[in-house]
Amino acid sequence: MSDWNAKVIEEFRTNHGKVGGMFEGAPLLLLSTTGAKSGATRVNPLMYLPVGDSVAIFASKGGAPSHPDWFHNVKANPTVSVEIGDETFEAIATEVTGDERDDLYGRQSAAYPQFAEYQADNARRIPVVVIERAG
Repeated sequence: MSDWNAKVIEEFRTNHGKVGGMFEGAPLLLLSTTGAKSGATRVNPLMYLPVGDSVAIFASKGGAPSHPDWFHNVKANPTVSVEIGDETFEAIATEVTGDERDDLYGRQSAAYPQFAEYQADNARRIPVVVIERAG
């Protein structure tokens, strides 16, 4: 997975936030987190949903039965860095639950049906995280 992520990250940064392949045409950001155990910086390409001045991201891990590492990282260290297009900013990541989670996940699933499939095929409830600019 890390080789695949590295290629997407390089393409994202080279092409001002645009990539091909499975993310072509989708809203994509790069999320930099601090490792919960290692303390190392980790970067992950993720699809996002604009939510006013914030964005929502989804811990789907492609429908895998476990949460992605980045989710554990933001739970332990919610201060993150985000790249959208050519812009980079510091932000705070907060998991949302209940009706807010369901609304955002439903909106993402309506726009990108694979997210509905990830949840339907999964025993775990896929977390939703809202990213808000710091300051």
